[in-house]
Amino acid sequence: MSQNTFDRFTVLFTKEKVFLGEKPFPLGQLTTDLLNLDERVLDEIEERINIFLPTVQTLLREKTDNAAHMAQENLNPVWNLIFELPVYRDIKMDIKTSYNLFPILLSDQDKWNKVLEVGSEGNQMFEKFVSSLKNFTESLRSFRRQIEGMLKFYFEPLARHNQETYAEAFAEYFSSMRSAGELFFPDEEFEQSYPARICFVPIANPAEQRKPLLAEKTEFRYLIHFLYTEFYRGLTAGNMPRKCHNCGRYFLLTEGYNTCYCNNIAPGETERTCRKVGAHRKANHPTGLSPAQMEYRKVYNRLKARKQRGKISSDEWNNAVAQAQEVLMQAEQGKLSDEEMRKKFISF
Repeated sequence: MSQNTFDRFTVLFTKEKVFLGEKPFPLGQLTTDLLNLDERVLDEIEERINIFLPTVQTLLREKTDNAAHMAQENLNPVWNLIFELPVYRDIKMDIKTSYNLFPILLSDQDKWNKVLEVGSEGNQMFEKFVSSLKNFTESLRSFRRQIEGMLKFYFEPLARHNQETYAEAFAEYFSSMRSAGELFFPDEEFEQSYPARICFVPIANPAEQRKPLLAEKTEFRYLIHFLYTEFYRGLTAGNMPRKCHNCGRYFLLTEGYNTCYCNNIAPGETERTCRKVGAHRKANHPTGLSPAQMEYRKVYNRLKARKQRGKISSDEWNNAVAQAQEVLMQAEQGKLSDEEMRKKFISF
């Protein structure tokens, strides 16, 4: 199995998760993380790429070990930032090759000749690699602009947040974009299509190791192709990045919830989360309860019914309620994500 590189990496998709190596993420989480990326990080990557690109031309012209090492010395600072981005930071990268790419390439005369042979497969791969780096930051900016606009104008106004309403919102967005494309770009049809190499494999179920899961093993050549795919898979699973109405950062709104506040520590606070600060949530919850409180109430009623039917003893009832209250407290303090909170409450 080949290792992951900047322009060729593999992930695993299941119905509700994406696995980067062995680490699972809720669908939509990685798009959310990218939306929250500080723009200054992209600026710095762009500056480093612009320093690196001229050294590639020097290498192609001089074809010397010194030129190869100079190109690599200017590429490595780029890798230092790119490999810390969402997705790359959580998959096992071929670090050794990435940080020694040009010396390795120049040391293999056959491969180097193919790089220099205009029109050859090796030359095309090299040109595509350089082009990917050249357009890397702008492609991410374009992705963020598109997703932010889509969320703001088509998804944020939704009264309900679930798979069905997301499909309706996307249909409206798709129709609008297609109409605009016909007006301004009559020769180009708007579509959301991203090439990938797909195969299906069994993997161990993280929740129940004895039960395998059917996963879709997908290879991508561009980071934004993965991000678009992960974003749309998230929508089909009922998950959507949403901008917090308090701090302005994005959080992943998972199916079954309709809160407009994230679970991070609120600006200017040391302990209280945005959900705690934005406690006036009656517009979202007529009961005036937070998502965690509503989940707790379901668990409490479920446990109470079991006790009344004699399925659990008084001691078991008291112990279970105390544990559920602990989960509630952790969620309200921002120590648990929606996904973690829901899993813990479901276990009761």
